[in-house]
Amino acid sequence: MPLSEHEQRMLEQMERALYAEDPKFATALEGSGLRTYTRRRVYQAVAGFLVGIALLMAGMVAKQVWLSVVGFLVMLGCAVLAVTGWRKAPKPGEQAAGAAGPHARRQGRQRRSMMDRIEQRWQKRRDEQGGH
Repeated sequence: MPLSEHEQRMLEQMERALYAEDPKFATALEGSGLRTYTRRRVYQAVAGFLVGIALLMAGMVAKQVWLSVVGFLVMLGCAVLAVTGWRKAPKPGEQAAGAAGPHARRQGRQRRSMMDRIEQRWQKRRDEQGGH
């Protein structure tokens, strides 16, 4: 269920108050923490991939097939984690630059027009159903 106009205004006021009170915390909540988390996850997956290569080579040198298989599976799993983490990581240009940024204003207008369309559809359905 979409937010009413009053609820949207209240949410915007709360966001502005948060930015005014603690801009560092508000910026952290925007998603830069997510970017750092996914970057760290990709680095860990690359390190795991290298460990997998080492296990694979050690299994080949020691003539232990099971160790080579484990190394290959570790490599495969870490490669999947690295690729999915890399795709999910938000790009620096995609981040909202705060309430004053030009991208944030444009996204706000697009979001508002989408919300207007949703509200119009909602009102139309209510009117068609007898105004419940």
